[in-house]
Amino acid sequence: MNYSDYQFLKFERRDPGIMLITINRPEAFNATNTRLHWELSQVWKDIGEDDETNLALITGAGKAFSAGGDFEMIDSMMGNPANIARAWREAGDIVYNMINLDKPIISAINGVAVGAGLAVALLADISIAADTMRISDGHTRIGVAAGDHSVIIWPLLCGMAKAKYYLLTADFIDGKEAERIGLVSMCVPAAELMDRAFEVARKLASGPQHALRWTKRSLNNWLRTAGPSFDASLALEMLGFFSSDVTEGIEAVRNKRQPSFPSARKA
Repeated sequence: MNYSDYQFLKFERRDPGIMLITINRPEAFNATNTRLHWELSQVWKDIGEDDETNLALITGAGKAFSAGGDFEMIDSMMGNPANIARAWREAGDIVYNMINLDKPIISAINGVAVGAGLAVALLADISIAADTMRISDGHTRIGVAAGDHSVIIWPLLCGMAKAKYYLLTADFIDGKEAERIGLVSMCVPAAELMDRAFEVARKLASGPQHALRWTKRSLNNWLRTAGPSFDASLALEMLGFFSSDVTEGIEAVRNKRQPSFPSARKA
């Protein structure tokens, strides 16, 4: 496979069968701009066609895994039907292409993960978090519905009560709490993260490939049954980009202040 067309994903084959993918915008805490968002939607199809790769291990460059969508991308979507339609399609592709890739995916969540980056982190088949990791779905913080990935995976991982709490409040969760409630497979000290991730990756890369892939395919039918709920959540998220709430939410995040959402004000 030729991965040279990717601009913000770096590929390294450190061990036989293992493709290390690094989200590589460290100067922006690996936030997803328009190009990176598209790359995260496409890369899983290329991994699927790569005969030399048995599994993918994905992490972030620098201090973050991926700090959500960058302001330029969000600004381009607000009130713009064409850009919203593109983001809607790509967000769905990120989720479904990860689910439909039979090869295992491991995420090594080294730092903050929000938005599309969090979708990749939690939709991985095995998610290994640094204890210093911080995650938040983040959508309601900017005034849009929780779409992306949350409806299809959070209730299965941590149960409906915890899913509702964290998706409605957009509170942050650290690595230890994420492991405790079942959002991630395991939590390890930050200094041990990549060693542990490669230890698991080597075990899977040298294992029975048909058995592993067919097991993943079977288990992911649980996610496929939640497809209609996910599709609805994603459409409702995109609808929010036409609202005045998202304008206020983004300005509040930019200026590091509490938002005053128009929909919450008394008439």
